Amino acid sequence: MNKNSVVLKGNKYGIVVVLDENAGFDEIKSLISEKFKESSKFFGKESMAIAFEGKKLSDDEQVELLNIVNDTTDLNIVCIMDNDSKREEQFKKTVEAKLEDMNTGVGQFYRGTLRSGQVLESDSSVIILGDVNPGAKIISAGNIVILGALKGNVYAGANGDESSFVVALDMNPVQIRIGDTIARCSDKPKKSSKSETKIAYVDGGNIYIDPLNKEVLNDLNF
Repeated sequence: MNKNSVVLKGNKYGIVVVLDENAGFDEIKSLISEKFKESSKFFGKESMAIAFEGKKLSDDEQVELLNIVNDTTDLNIVCIMDNDSKREEQFKKTVEAKLEDMNTGVGQFYRGTLRSGQVLESDSSVIILGDVNPGAKIISAGNIVILGALKGNVYAGANGDESSFVVALDMNPVQIRIGDTIARCSDKPKKSSKSETKIAYVDGGNIYIDPLNKEVLNDLNF
């Protein structure tokens, strides 16, 4: 296997992945996994654009490579750039535009872990890319979506909107409040060998926490 079949070139806003046009796709996948694992600490949790050049890829192949990047790093890949759009300024504008879309279209976008003593407040819905640790708190006028573990306190629908909801990949909060309804969870949460994405919502004056499935997703107003 020729390691030069995949070469990573990066700047502050994006990564260009140069592929040997003669390399097989299985070889490319293996090298992508290896090289991004080696570079994961360098890239950290940045939001970046990505571009593939040198070898023509189908949409499905690009998605497959993106999945490998997501599995091997903490990067937030916001878009795939065209092969001829490689300059840092173009990356910068694209990334900022995508993040702006997230902030204005769905709510506030926050990347990182909230630690004990930290409070995040928002006049809109909130998307957290990280964990909410014990002692941390989120207060949102809209919905709260946590792409990580919820172990602190959350207050959704802070303006009294009990149609708001809370979603977490690992739902284990100290307290959940939605509108005027409050639910305090057990001080000794049940241990589970497998985390499950769940949603907390108000129904009939009570807060329920249920697994998040496709049927529930179709009914969400986000």
